[in-house]
Amino acid sequence: MTKPIVFFDIDGTILNHDKVIPDSTKKAISELQNKDIHVAIATGRAPFMFKEIREELNINSFISLNGQYAEFEGEAIHKHALHPEQLHQFTQKAKELGIPLIYLNNETMRASIDSHPHIKEAMTSIRMQHPEVQHDFYLNREIYQVLLFCEEHQEPSLTDGFNEFNFIRWHEYSSDVLPVGGSKANGILQMVNHLGFDMQNVIAFGDGLNDLEMIEKVGTGIAMGNAVDPLKKLANHITTNVDEDGILNGLKWAGLL
Repeated sequence: MTKPIVFFDIDGTILNHDKVIPDSTKKAISELQNKDIHVAIATGRAPFMFKEIREELNINSFISLNGQYAEFEGEAIHKHALHPEQLHQFTQKAKELGIPLIYLNNETMRASIDSHPHIKEAMTSIRMQHPEVQHDFYLNREIYQVLLFCEEHQEPSLTDGFNEFNFIRWHEYSSDVLPVGGSKANGILQMVNHLGFDMQNVIAFGDGLNDLEMIEKVGTGIAMGNAVDPLKKLANHITTNVDEDGILNGLKWAGLL
């Protein structure tokens, strides 16, 4: 099919730095939908973390948890969980080192520890509260992503040897833990294949390190003006900042508006 599909990251792309959706973004996405162009979200957040955003923008398709869980129009079309035994070993090592974790599936999240300043700092940055504690939450259920909470220089002491996991830092005090091969790009590929689309007709907007593979693999990758430098180097186009009509201007450049 030649019809385009457009994917938008959330933090720093749909949401500005005050975690508000700019009016120009709301109008731009509505115009796409009025043109019968498929619009979807591609985010590191779990589905329950952006339900209100989906409702506000009337978007029912998404790649979440950095590509590990995807839905199209309310139907789950892709799931990619962390390896259970490796996750158990990882949990035990994190406990030994005193590094807290948060486990996420598509419905909820649980923490490995009652409270920690790194969890508070990182979760506050995305307007989320410290989750409930359940030490064994990862046992006997699919876990699609884990958040580990430590400074960057401390991370290798925990992550070395876990070759079935990828680690992507998203905050000064936190990194995402993903299955090897898991990414927004892979999640998008699963949705595109489900729809019978072509990756060359996919347009994606992003700003962070977890958008690198997505921006590189889609047909047209657009980096926000506020994006990290490595992403800008990969993008086909750099639009303006999120607070400077970045999505609207990017869609105009792409010829969709």
